[in-house]
Amino acid sequence: MTTRWTPQSWRSKPARQIPTDYPDPAALKRAEDQLRAMPPLVFAGEARRLKAELARVAAGEAFLLQGGDCAESFKEFHADTIRDTFRVMLQMAVVLTFAGRKPVVKVGRIAGQFAKPRSSEIETVGDVTLPSYRGDIVNGMEFEAEARTPDPERLLRAYAQSSSTLNLLRALAGGGYADLYNVHKWTLGFVGDSPLGARYRDLADKISETLSFMESIGITADRNPEIHRVEFFTSHEALLLNYEEALTRSDSSTGEWYDTSAHMLWIGERTRQLDGAHLEYARGVRNPLGVKCGPTMEPDELLRLIDVLNPANEPGRLTLIGRFGHDKAGQRLPKLMSAVKREGRHVVWSIDPMHGNTLKAANGYKTRPFDRILTEVKTFIEAAHAEGVHPGGVHLEMTGQNVTECLGGAQSVTEDDLSSRYHTHCDPRLNADQALELAFLLAEKLKAAAQPSRRAASA
Repeated sequence: MTTRWTPQSWRSKPARQIPTDYPDPAALKRAEDQLRAMPPLVFAGEARRLKAELARVAAGEAFLLQGGDCAESFKEFHADTIRDTFRVMLQMAVVLTFAGRKPVVKVGRIAGQFAKPRSSEIETVGDVTLPSYRGDIVNGMEFEAEARTPDPERLLRAYAQSSSTLNLLRALAGGGYADLYNVHKWTLGFVGDSPLGARYRDLADKISETLSFMESIGITADRNPEIHRVEFFTSHEALLLNYEEALTRSDSSTGEWYDTSAHMLWIGERTRQLDGAHLEYARGVRNPLGVKCGPTMEPDELLRLIDVLNPANEPGRLTLIGRFGHDKAGQRLPKLMSAVKREGRHVVWSIDPMHGNTLKAANGYKTRPFDRILTEVKTFIEAAHAEGVHPGGVHLEMTGQNVTECLGGAQSVTEDDLSSRYHTHCDPRLNADQALELAFLLAEKLKAAAQPSRRAASA
């Protein structure tokens, strides 16, 4: 890829997962032109700040927590939903920070995660065949011809909802809601209610003791504003490239191009072709990037992909997000880690334990077993330490709501429970209790894995 890059150059490449069946191309162009005139949703300086934080993750000095909805929807857009997802991510971050002795970089799948790749362009129910649902930014979920017709106005509605979501997130992150003492009080409530509370109480008690000690020597929110607020970044899959192109801006201070729809973007398993439109677009913007790495990826392909997206080998630029499945991660992941380390490439290694562990329950619901999710996370940490690389992060589909979409966990969601609160528009998500439980279990694993290196350092 030596040709000159422009925000439009992806249009000359083969493009997958981008709908081409808009009934009125002129209306689509008008919507894209309107987006070009809109203010940026995020700013270049914020994206550079995230890249600097991810460089610390790549160096083993921090941990990446990336999580949020499978697919945001127009119907489920509520302030409480945004607040609750933000809250559970803060809770998880506190647990992981204390156990890992490293800061946690918090990146939401939020304020732009509307489009979804599909395995088939059509869906058939009985004798009726319609276009597949591609996320609210494209068409509607209802199985009706009118709803499934791509509508350009949805691009503008997604922008407006993303803008409102970002406004609320910024207020929550900087307005006192994220106060460390309050976050820990919420976590104590979870520990008290969990059937496995005793297992987590020791860690929770130690956090309480530390906060009490800090307060006793004058380290309070009043005197230390960093306790009162957090940094929170946004991300989504860069799937609809016409939307991303319309929000691509040249930074006035550097002249570099940034996608101002989110701080971080990732390329999915279905769109990471080396000669494809998605890599062509992503290589030219300076945002931090992620790439999903699945069980079909070979080391040589991954190295070529890194060459395209991070030719300068810039720390913090590229996050590799494994999504193999609990039964394949142990075989496939070490080969990729070994090749990347051998070639001296600076990347963040993260794990998505959700997408490779999806199955259909006997009652027809798509679900994910919690024990398989946890197994893939454990395998990732073990493989990373065996290969001498930093297990840098975790990427989760989750919600702060009390849904019943993933099986298992301490509260033991069963197949019979799935129908009671199954609200996802696409893939099953961890609920708030399952997400926080995973954080405690992940904290235990990270702490145990770090003990040998700490003993060696002290010796």
